[in-house]
Amino acid sequence: MIPKNTICVWYDKDAEEAANFYAATFPDSTVNAVHRAPGDYPSGKAGDVLTVEFTVCGIPCIGLNGGPAFTHSEAFSFQIATDDQEETDRYWDAIVGNGGAESMCGWCKDKWGVNWQITPRVLTEAMASGGDIARRAFAAMMEMQKIDVARIEAAVAG
Repeated sequence: MIPKNTICVWYDKDAEEAANFYAATFPDSTVNAVHRAPGDYPSGKAGDVLTVEFTVCGIPCIGLNGGPAFTHSEAFSFQIATDDQEETDRYWDAIVGNGGAESMCGWCKDKWGVNWQITPRVLTEAMASGGDIARRAFAAMMEMQKIDVARIEAAVAG
């Protein structure tokens, strides 16, 4: 059954490669279908992979090989909640180590230009607490690229 809402992610030409990477990296992630173009189109020809149906952590997505006309920005990102430093490191290192790039405050970019937030739950919970706890956790986060769970926990403790 086609979901009522699906995230469509634009790729130049590598939607299938990206979907396979996501499926191998994140739990509850799969490649569900690969559809080839029935005819030529502006950035491809008949038989090329046009769309890929996949899920990332249970969220349905479609990768569209639309060509180089549009690129990704931080205006869209996948946010992955992690339970500890090991899980944070695993996802961060997988994305950055596969041709991606580090950014600030838990953000990184995969090799296809899609932005990711690898966010430990301890940070999200601290921010939701408000007050001094949120201010201390926020200040600590602002100095980080990959989130350091122990430093966030220390900031929360005061």
